[in-house]
Parts: sequence; C-alpha cells; structure tokens
Amino acid sequence: MLFSKRDHLVGLDIGSSFIKVAELKTSKKGNILKKFGVARVPSGAIAEGRVVDMEGVANTIRTLFKSQKIKEKNVAISTGGHSVVIKTINTAKVADKDLHSTIHSEAEQYIPYDIDDVNIDYQILGESDFSSDQMNVLLVAVKKDIVAEYIDLITLAGLTPKIIDVDTFALQNVYETMPGSGPEQVALLVDIGASKTSLNILKGNTSLMMRDNVSGTNQIVEELSIQLEISIEEAETMFRGDKVQKDSGTLKEIRESVANTWCAEICEVVYAFQSNTNNNKVEKIVLSGGGGFVEGFSDRIKSELDVEVASINPFEGMILDGKRFPASFISGVGLQAPIALGLALRRVDDK
Repeated sequence: MLFSKRDHLVGLDIGSSFIKVAELKTSKKGNILKKFGVARVPSGAIAEGRVVDMEGVANTIRTLFKSQKIKEKNVAISTGGHSVVIKTINTAKVADKDLHSTIHSEAEQYIPYDIDDVNIDYQILGESDFSSDQMNVLLVAVKKDIVAEYIDLITLAGLTPKIIDVDTFALQNVYETMPGSGPEQVALLVDIGASKTSLNILKGNTSLMMRDNVSGTNQIVEELSIQLEISIEEAETMFRGDKVQKDSGTLKEIRESVANTWCAEICEVVYAFQSNTNNNKVEKIVLSGGGGFVEGFSDRIKSELDVEVASINPFEGMILDGKRFPASFISGVGLQAPIALGLALRRVDDK
C-alpha cells in the first residue's frame, strides 16, 4: 500500500511515564521512518491507566507534535492494562449471520465487567485443535469509559483519533514486520512499562496466549521512595540514572527483587502455556518497554527458562536517515518505540 494522506495515521503511544509518537511512510522499498519523538509525562498525570491531568497530558502531546513538526492530525492510539480483557475462547461453529450474537452472548462469562460497559471485538483464529465442530476466537473487551476518556484527551490535544488499538496488538504489529522470525517459531513478546506488563505468545503471526498484569517499573520507583524516604520524582531520577547516587546499593537490591518478581510471573505464564498446548515450546523471548533496561533482568529469564532472550529492535528492517536518526538515538529509544511504530503502521480502514 502506498503512502497517502487519505489513510495515513500517526502512531501515538500514551504511557504513564512517557508519550511516544511515530510517523512512517510506506513505499515500495519498505517502511520509511519520517518522525519519532519521546516526551516525559508530568508526574502523576496518568495513574492506573486513567488520565488524571487532562490538560497537562494534552499539552504534552501538543508540544511533542510541534517539536517533531508533525502536521498530520489523524492518529492511532492504544490502551491496555486492567481496562482491557483479552481472552482466547472456544465456541461452537455457527453461521456468519449468527456469529456476532453468539460471541457477545458467550463473552459475558469471560468479562469481569457489566457487558453494557464494554466495547467488544473479536477475531476468528481457526478451527479448534480438539474438535472440528469448535473454533478458537480471540475476544477483546475494552471499557467504554476508558475509550471515551482517551477520545476526549486526543480531541483536547487538537487531534483526531481514527483507531483505538490494544497495546499488545500494536507491539505484535511491528514485530511481524521485523526480519528473522520464522512462521513456525514460538516467541513470547514481553512489554514492561511503568505500570503494566503485557505478554503475548506467538506462533508465526498467530497469537496463542495473551496476559496483562499490573507489574512495571513503577514498583522500583515506589519502593525506592519508601526505603530512602525521598519523593517519587527523586526516586524516578535515581532509577533512570540521571545522577550518580550514593544509595546505588539500595537501588540494586530493589531492582533485583522486583526483576525476580517479574521473572516469576513470566515463568508462570510460560509453564501454563506449555502444559496446555501440544508440542509448542517457547523458543524465544523478546523484551520491550522500560523494564527491558533493568540490569540483569534478561539474564535472569534466560537462566530460568533456558531460552534465547533478546531486546527488541523495532526499527530493524525500516529505512532510516542516519543523519536524522543516528545509531546512538535509535539504540537509546528502541525499547520504548515499538508500540508507537506498530500504531503508525495502521491505516484508517484497518480492521
């Protein structure tokens, strides 16, 4: 598909610590990176996936677009965490005309919210491994109030939301464009942000299991704040290594403790997956998000699961201008970039 203003979207990843924006051009030679930028979210402006300071976050988005000289107003955004429910369910095969009502009816038993309070979407994954009369369906439910909140935010920022995706799918979207993953390879994508972790086990381009939990780098920041009796802002500065700290030993201990917790949660998902599937073993783990920067974390996972662990490079395979995007910049933002890039790959009429 050639790049055109008609269906072109800017990817906007709104995290609780950072906002990332990406703009791509699709050509016959491949995806060309046109713009990419990151801005810090005001402390406390987004908490547990809810926008607490609407004007503050909208202003950050406006400033980021201005600094990157992005003129396009149509954007794709995403959400995740406890506001989103993703389940692979098994249901009887029915005629296409009955599919929508059947899935909506069955969805109630899988969603911990009132069915009238969520938007539901689904995708047919194929026939069940256990019965030719059954099919696997990927069910997605997002709370309506969260969707409305983010639409209001984007509108306040002077932009037009065209697509609201799910973080996990956006990450998968960019991963599928990267070279090197075989159609039969089983990989686990692990995205650890400030306040949530998303897990997605893929075989080729097919998602086999997804999980979201509330783990994230905020656990390290909050524990630092408590143990050292410093403000959250000071703890964030210490965690991000902006200054040399005399209490680096405390930081190391907390970092290791939290990373061990993350590792245990990931192992639990992997073991559950491998015990419930036929001949599918996770062969590779790909890390993204701020948690990927935590020293020793990837080595711990590799040791526990005896599997290849790599940090994502979402720019791999994209066409870059080395003068605008030097290697030092690309390597510095690689772990933060994939969701914004995955959203930028979307088009207006995408399903």
